[in-house]
Amino acid sequence: MHLDKYKETAIKYFVNDLAGALIPGSRLSNLLNELELTKQISDNTKDFLLKKGLLALLSYSKNDISFSAFSKAAEIEQSVRRQIAEALSLKEQAEADARLAESRRAQEHEEAKRCAFENNPRTIAKAKQFKLREKYGLSYFIERANFPKLMDILRRVENGVRLTEEEVFWLSTEKDGSDTGYFTEELKERFHENEALFYRAEFEKSKKPWFAVNASSHYRKCKQSKTAESILCKIDVPGLKDFKLKSALCTTLGGVKRDLHKSDEALNLGKQAHDFTPQDFRPCTLIGAVFIETGHYDLGQSWYKKAVDRGYSEKSVDNELRGIFMRAEKSTQEAIRAHFLSIDAKRFSWMNKKSSTD
Repeated sequence: MHLDKYKETAIKYFVNDLAGALIPGSRLSNLLNELELTKQISDNTKDFLLKKGLLALLSYSKNDISFSAFSKAAEIEQSVRRQIAEALSLKEQAEADARLAESRRAQEHEEAKRCAFENNPRTIAKAKQFKLREKYGLSYFIERANFPKLMDILRRVENGVRLTEEEVFWLSTEKDGSDTGYFTEELKERFHENEALFYRAEFEKSKKPWFAVNASSHYRKCKQSKTAESILCKIDVPGLKDFKLKSALCTTLGGVKRDLHKSDEALNLGKQAHDFTPQDFRPCTLIGAVFIETGHYDLGQSWYKKAVDRGYSEKSVDNELRGIFMRAEKSTQEAIRAHFLSIDAKRFSWMNKKSSTD
């Protein structure tokens, strides 16, 4: 049967509002087709009509009423079904609208709570605290007793305020589960930057070279050696009379050149400093470090020995060698390891441990 025919039949029997009547092969469409062909339907089909509430169609199929009477009754049944369906649809729509409105109200409520929380002064303060701690590598748990003091230090460091020696000692020794306490690398860098800015300002104000030496030392420790170089290169070292000052300036500038991988300049400055103050261990450590870094291990050792003879401790030498070793590339580490273990395997046993570049 053509689809239009199904529709015509459904309209004829006042069931075109029921989806099954328009679907080929459905029980209702098969029933209507049977009724059209034979004017009779089975008992099972009559039960189906009864369950579906199609009472007019049931009476007609049993020949209890004429088609005219059936039409009037079926039209009323269809009208009632449509009213019920429309009422149900309106109810479902109203319920859906209510659920949507409730969902929107809940979202608006949560958004209002979120905004209130985020705009709460305490929340803002805590967020700033965490951001500051995170910046300085201290976002982990801080002991309650230490928290106020630590936060006060962080705020002042962030604002460029210098720390006292007592505060630096406290940061370095107060235990947080690490070997260095709360004095993280990030915090050290900012501390040294603040110190460098202070001494630079003092130097620019007074023109006293010792302030430049101090500024340079701190600039190196906060990885700003180029800034230190720009300050030191403006000082007329030959024009100075104080040999200790001249030595300090050459040693400091030599350290800066070493940081910037200008080894030849660093060596020349170190030797100048040594000529100015032959008994000072500082130029010796500079020259020793540059020789080690450039692969001249025997020369480096000899200069470190001179430093020890002039008051530098062997432990400090080993600490410097450890720093050089850890910063070196893997191939260079292998060469350093082989050289020093061949000299004193016990003293330099730490070189056998897993290196930082492995």
